[in-house]
Amino acid sequence: MDAIQALCQIEEQREFEFTADDFTHIQEFMLRETGISLSERKTAMVYGRLARRLRRTGIDNFCEYFDLVRSDLDERVAFINALTTNKTQFFREKHHFDFLSNVLVPEWQQQNKHRIRIWSAGCSTGEEPYTIASSLAAHGLLTSPYDSRILATDLDTQVLDVGRNGTYGIEACKVIPDKELKHGFIRGKGSKQELLKAKPLLQKHIAFKQLNLMATWPHKGPLDAIFCRNVMIYFEREVQQELIYRFWEKLGSGGILFIGHSESIGEMGSRFDNLGQTMFRKP
Repeated sequence: MDAIQALCQIEEQREFEFTADDFTHIQEFMLRETGISLSERKTAMVYGRLARRLRRTGIDNFCEYFDLVRSDLDERVAFINALTTNKTQFFREKHHFDFLSNVLVPEWQQQNKHRIRIWSAGCSTGEEPYTIASSLAAHGLLTSPYDSRILATDLDTQVLDVGRNGTYGIEACKVIPDKELKHGFIRGKGSKQELLKAKPLLQKHIAFKQLNLMATWPHKGPLDAIFCRNVMIYFEREVQQELIYRFWEKLGSGGILFIGHSESIGEMGSRFDNLGQTMFRKP
């Protein structure tokens, strides 16, 4: 289905005029500014999410709204937030965290390695970095003599606020193994008994920062692991390869790149040792 057909389907119910040119403008903006490629099948989703922004700003047409996005940084952030998809959970693709706990941590301990640096790129609402932190906590890597730090970044400022708060519904704990649950989380009491809170030990070792993957990266020193999972599926292939090369540059010798189950590293595979199950080690 192309953009025109999709627009025709929502013609009768749409509140604001939304042309094929409007959608193309949004596609070009998102690709240029964020690297995210929006397909025509996302037309209805794009209209629905941005229509809420038009109502909130009191603007009644997309042309004027685009002018606002270009001139107002806060609205530009809100625009990008509206079009960013965030889906995650604790211990998603659990084999990655099994590898972290059963292979990487013992390696670091055997090497007497005390400085640990991990990046959760596209961290969404924080479940991934808290999963990493709870795994490290369960093995004692968040206390002396270890210096462990996790950088959690995302483009969407709203999901970062959720991550910084570190509070989730109790249903989330069903997928957290008992050892990591004990070391990393507290269940609320009384009126908050249906909530799960990350312990301060985890929170103080995670830095939540807004970051556009297409921009300059702030890291100092080599990274031991990068988790960038189910993020690159939104990018064009050329952008994916550029990102993987930059990940390779940031990883230290022996560092691991974790990607999503439906993603691949393409021709960059020649620079990594393939460990299977979408895990790649920099030689």
